[in-house]
Amino acid sequence: MYWITLRTTSNRLEAELMEQVLAAHDIPARIIDLGLSSYLGAGAPAALQVRSRDRWTALLLLSPLEDEPGDSLE
Repeated sequence: MYWITLRTTSNRLEAELMEQVLAAHDIPARIIDLGLSSYLGAGAPAALQVRSRDRWTALLLLSPLEDEPGDSLE
């Protein structure tokens, strides 16, 4: 089984939130620490990985919603 890096973030908490979203949809994910542990609340860089076969589903789940052209508040 191959794992690919889906996203990197400067804050491990953000990676954990994305991992929870994927877990709610039964997509296995793991977090890889990329640097030193957090220091005074600065956060630690982390990477979120998913299995290669779940890549596109995970990207769709974590992508921002697109606004409809007529839905603007202007």
